[in-house]
Amino acid sequence: MRRSIWIAAFGTVVEWYDFSLYLYLTPVMGRVFFHTEHSPIRTYLVFAIAYLMRPIGAMFFGHFGDRMGRRISLVISAGVMAVAMAITALLPTYAQIGPYAGVLLLLLRALMGFSVGGEYTGILVYLLEVTGPRRRGYVASWAPATSQIGALLAVGLATLFTGQLSDDALDAWGWRVLYGVGALLATGMLLARRSLHETPTFDRLRAEGRISRAPLRDVLREQPRGVLAAFIMSALGSVSYYVAIGYVPTFLSDVVGSSPLSALALSTIVSAIVFAVTPLIGHLADVVGRKPVMVGTALAIALPALPLFAVLNTGRTGPTLAAMVALAVPAAAASAVFASAIPEQLATVGRFSGLALGYNAATALFGGLSPLIASVLVSVTGWRLAPAIFLLGTGLLVLPFLARLPETAHRPLPDEARTPPSPAPR
Repeated sequence: MRRSIWIAAFGTVVEWYDFSLYLYLTPVMGRVFFHTEHSPIRTYLVFAIAYLMRPIGAMFFGHFGDRMGRRISLVISAGVMAVAMAITALLPTYAQIGPYAGVLLLLLRALMGFSVGGEYTGILVYLLEVTGPRRRGYVASWAPATSQIGALLAVGLATLFTGQLSDDALDAWGWRVLYGVGALLATGMLLARRSLHETPTFDRLRAEGRISRAPLRDVLREQPRGVLAAFIMSALGSVSYYVAIGYVPTFLSDVVGSSPLSALALSTIVSAIVFAVTPLIGHLADVVGRKPVMVGTALAIALPALPLFAVLNTGRTGPTLAAMVALAVPAAAASAVFASAIPEQLATVGRFSGLALGYNAATALFGGLSPLIASVLVSVTGWRLAPAIFLLGTGLLVLPFLARLPETAHRPLPDEARTPPSPAPR
């Protein structure tokens, strides 16, 4: 089971490699598929539209995971990701087939969005159900932590290729190699997941004959507050991560005027710091509880956003790196604490479906759209600090909700859809 925990925890590498690579290669993808390099709007629009497939994938994989098991759902999603990334690496370009290149890219991104609809949430459910109550925050936080390995691989390889290859070489074959690497990672993950054990929680549910025939319907009827909590917390996590970490390199290169190579190099350092910090915050959430960490995180996301974007706007390397870290660490903290706090809101029956729907609906609306919204805000207002308002508003709106949530650290997971969590031990 310890081996299964690590295989599951490292499963987020592929998903985050894919989306990070797409964001970091925005100028290249714009030239290759849309014949434009000066505006990232079309490339971000494909990113956003594809994310709308995540709730559909969530309903499919959530239903499958609650009916057939957590393990088989994770195996299938890895297989679909491997196929999607392999075909992406072979796509024809705008120079070869014109606008149809962008259409094909959109279709492959949609397939990828569908496949990850149950990916991250399935991993969280798996980790939660195989870990004791005292260490759930720490163990679950390894899922977002290892996602930074994917981000590091993406930004590191993107930096290497951008620095060593000409634009012509990048457009001709460089980006294909990077997506080929992703296909190999997904294939390796597929092979590793075949050895996963099913969670004891699901095995017990199946042995007791309590598998729901319609888990999504039942969770919406029996646990609407849990699904809403998953949506709201995931909204803050998505906006903070996709703006503070995903969008910032593009902001530096397209708005501030920094070189793409410099922006990617700084992002590599930030990703390494985020990887190191995330499990520590997960452990902190086990020690002091989920609520203090969640409330502090929301404040840290919202209040410094404007001055930090003002520092980014200076373009000076040292202050820029410090501002990037100050933006990224609260975003990492949100991912770390929400990794355990969100699934703890839901009972075992329907947990996968409820979490997948709430998380992916929020991610589709706020994650996929966040880079696009940030870019449009700057374009429409002409104000370079406009993305900070997005972070500020989201953090302040979610804060009262987080303050009213019940504490779930150290409490037994609810075993029945109608059974509230047991009181916390004194």
